[in-house]
Amino acid sequence: MAAESPGTALLLLDLIPAVVPAFGGDDALLERLQQAATAARAASVPVIYVRVAFRAGHPEVSASNALFAPLVEMMDFTETIPATAIHEAVAPQEGDIHVLKRRISSFTGSDLDVVLRSLRVNKIVLAGVATSGVVLSTVRQAADLDFEIVVLSDGCADGDPEVHRVLTEKVFPSQATVTTVDEWVTGLK
Repeated sequence: MAAESPGTALLLLDLIPAVVPAFGGDDALLERLQQAATAARAASVPVIYVRVAFRAGHPEVSASNALFAPLVEMMDFTETIPATAIHEAVAPQEGDIHVLKRRISSFTGSDLDVVLRSLRVNKIVLAGVATSGVVLSTVRQAADLDFEIVVLSDGCADGDPEVHRVLTEKVFPSQATVTTVDEWVTGLK
């Protein structure tokens, strides 16, 4: 893999304490993602953290939303609580960018597209939790927005390992390059 162009950004998706362990994320995943973020920064590739959370009272969550309505009934999922902050194992560094979203896709209910276009990013590298949630939704929308997409297969996790396998081996390759964290990091050098 050739060195990344200046128009590349690493997107770390929904790496928050409320999500990571619930959907198959573990310490090994977080270590790989910290490695990817460190390598990206060293190569001057912007690191963008995208996380889901809501305002106090959850006004963005409709009672008809099958995923978020039950979630906010069970717990406070507001943007200021520790459970929705970026996981400390992959803590952002100075200069990293934070994007807050209100839906599953990284683009819906956020300013991610504006940030990427302002940085002149045309290639996004995706990693996060869950493969069948934020990663899938972001791949699909990014493809429709004409971004070149890379998915770090071992930088993603899902509560169902078979769903993760099918997505990374059969679904994502039609719209993205699928590689590993080590392969991508090696390509940055």
